[in-house]
Amino acid sequence: MQNEVVIAGFGGQGVLSAGQILAYAAMEEGHHVVWLPSYGPEMRGGTANCTVTISDAPIASPIITNPGSAIVMNNPSLDRFGPAVRSGGTVIINNSLVTIPFVRDDVRILLVPANAMAQELGNTKAANMIILGAYIGATHAVKLDTLKGFVSKKFASKPAFIELNLKAIDAGYSKVKEQLS
Repeated sequence: MQNEVVIAGFGGQGVLSAGQILAYAAMEEGHHVVWLPSYGPEMRGGTANCTVTISDAPIASPIITNPGSAIVMNNPSLDRFGPAVRSGGTVIINNSLVTIPFVRDDVRILLVPANAMAQELGNTKAANMIILGAYIGATHAVKLDTLKGFVSKKFASKPAFIELNLKAIDAGYSKVKEQLS
């Protein structure tokens, strides 16, 4: 088993954090993991992306040119990474912010209004956890309980964030399960 995902958006959307949380959750399950962040020179507002590779075997290279999945949080990210997903893969689109059409008949396209859903939960910063929950619902790259357990551990010093992030993960997971049923 090997899962590769690129998570991309503007700086400040939490794409690097989402990738890092996914990587640590995979390590909790005993998988081999590579997390490779990349971001522009601007701290907030510039582009940011990361790739996460999760495997049962050692990973030969951290570089992924054709990932199995892409999570895109904005238009430039869809333009850049949507076409790169290999045939049979999954593209998860934050359609709260992505306004351009994306058509491919060889990949599964899932629309998740992550920002709108996060606003309903009371904090737009939770959009990254919604989209991460959606990814887990679509790919089962790690177990949902493992992801939620790591989030609880990561935010142990900030208990108010634990409940919000767990609700966000569940919301994204449920949204994708609705689309897949």
